[in-house]
Amino acid sequence: MSTPAPPKQQQTDKGSAVDKEKKKKETILDLSKYLEKPIRVKFSGGREASGILKGYDPLLNLVLDDTTEFLRDPDDPFKLTEDTRSLGLVVCRGTSVVLICPSDGMESIANPFVQQEG
Repeated sequence: MSTPAPPKQQQTDKGSAVDKEKKKKETILDLSKYLEKPIRVKFSGGREASGILKGYDPLLNLVLDDTTEFLRDPDDPFKLTEDTRSLGLVVCRGTSVVLICPSDGMESIANPFVQQEG
């Protein structure tokens, strides 16, 4: 007599757990170096805001504190004016984030696409 095979459901449960680990989404950006530092965020639709990055998740949802929104020109929605509006603590939905940059400037890196002569 042969021993009975384990139920198929147990085998598939283990396989799906392994598949879930493999399919975990990892964020392309490493925003940890910008935590507790001022950043500027551009959103789809033209809005822009700056604030101190307090937290984020892999879907790019952001938590900003001391947030200031840069108001747009009513005649041209993609042109910013000098007017600002204080928002305080804000949760920004990741699906609407288009661009994130540090407020204190950017660091210069070598162009990886330029071929070296020599």
